[in-house]
Amino acid sequence: MSNRAIIIDALAGGASELLNLSNANDTQLMKRLIVSDDSELDVEDAGTTMRFLTAYCTITGRNKVITGTDRMKQRPIGILVDALRELGAEIEYLEKEGFPPIKTHGFKGQLTPELSIRGNVSSQYISALMMVAPTLPKGLILKFEGSVTSRPYIEMTASLMKQFSVDCQVLEREVLISNKPYAPTSITIESDWSAASYWYAFAALAENAEIELPNMTMESLQGDRIIVDIMELLGVKSEPKGNGLVLSKKDHQNELTWDFTHCPDLAQTVAVVCAVKGITGIFTGLESLRIKETDRIKALQQELKKLGADFLESTKSRGTWVLLSSPKRYFDPALSFNTYLDHRMAMAFAPLAALVDVTLENPEVVKKSYSKFWEDVKSLGIVTEVS
Repeated sequence: MSNRAIIIDALAGGASELLNLSNANDTQLMKRLIVSDDSELDVEDAGTTMRFLTAYCTITGRNKVITGTDRMKQRPIGILVDALRELGAEIEYLEKEGFPPIKTHGFKGQLTPELSIRGNVSSQYISALMMVAPTLPKGLILKFEGSVTSRPYIEMTASLMKQFSVDCQVLEREVLISNKPYAPTSITIESDWSAASYWYAFAALAENAEIELPNMTMESLQGDRIIVDIMELLGVKSEPKGNGLVLSKKDHQNELTWDFTHCPDLAQTVAVVCAVKGITGIFTGLESLRIKETDRIKALQQELKKLGADFLESTKSRGTWVLLSSPKRYFDPALSFNTYLDHRMAMAFAPLAALVDVTLENPEVVKKSYSKFWEDVKSLGIVTEVS
């Protein structure tokens, strides 16, 4: 939400008041790069920053080289580049076709008022096109081919655009956006439900728990708010208190079947909780995990083995992943997990500290989305040491 707000504000002239912006590294990068005069923009490992800046720099006529980490150079961007080229953009690949780094050469004028894009690609491509669409002379009709994944992120983008006074309609098979200037405004960014999910995991795994989450509301634009419903099944009750929520223990089910199509960032956290509690998990909608900061499915398979759990694709149904484990009251006292330089791997396995000592490699990766994570872990009374 913060990165979307920064892009839209820039398109509105940069005069808006953006309150409660995330302190995540991805957002700090976006704030710095969007006003940078440098010819090269290094997005590091920030996916939204890469995709959103590509569309922003192209449509606003900025000639920029946009690059990132070695992993970012392995994350595809061809679908977005093809769409922008169809609109009238000039974009050059500097290394491998279809992947960063790229160079934008400006925008020669809108060639078409209508685009078709696969609905099952990263919603970041779709959001990037949506946000620049009001600045196009003919607006944009964005049609979806096939099934649409991560729809809550698309609807989040539309909702934020409307707060800046533009017309954006998200229909079942298309998005309709009129040509209309963004108007500066004042908005307060919601607290992050993706970050909140890790405290649900702490509550689920601890023998006893009462955790208060300030500034959280059940009414949210974020798809990851669904963690409330998932964790209700995994043994965590959520109750409103003032402007926040209190998490506490409850009984859990023995099996969880869930489609993560619209909330893929929750899959790792849920998998760890299921593995530890001996809950059989039937997971679908994980296709996008292959192209995240790491191949998250492969990473989960490797690390869940250390908890005595198997995470295997069903032989009967491709795209369905089955997690099998048995409750283990005692773990290896020297549990160590590789984070694969993925912030969500680090934070998904951190709640094991509610039960045993845990070693996590490269703990600093959390700065990508939750820079104060380890400080908040300490606030639970958990001792952390960095070597």
